Amino acid sequence: MKTILVEKTPPAIFFALFYFVTIPTFAIDNPDAPDYIGEFQARSKVHLDAINKPDNSNRAYLVAYDDYRIFLDKEMNKAYRLLLTKLPKDRQVELKKSQRNWIKYRDAEFALIKNNWTRDNFGSSSGISRGAYRCSVIKDRVIQLLHYVKNY
Repeated sequence: MKTILVEKTPPAIFFALFYFVTIPTFAIDNPDAPDYIGEFQARSKVHLDAINKPDNSNRAYLVAYDDYRIFLDKEMNKAYRLLLTKLPKDRQVELKKSQRNWIKYRDAEFALIKNNWTRDNFGSSSGISRGAYRCSVIKDRVIQLLHYVKNY
């Protein structure tokens, strides 16, 4: 009968392997670093609460989504400027190019959203869908930029 290597391996080897495999993972996040994403989510709550009111009229949903989109634009610009301050000059150039390309992507997505989610295609909920989709595009970029900032 064959013996399995695990049966002959001393327990100290397993503890040493566990130690060397897990120790580097403790240094991934700096516990003293600001929680930019958590802070962003906390600031977002007021807008999400306004959107999620069950007694909202169609008009109230549209206003809430528009307010949220304006908030997200400001948050994106804030995250972008913060990231710029953290990057070396050569990476700043790349970020600026990336942001210009993202704006082109955003504009293309907004055109698709506007032209597809119409009243003819989706009825009275089309405006709500447009607002939700536009906000999700911007929110994703805010989160992405904040993740980048978290690395510095």
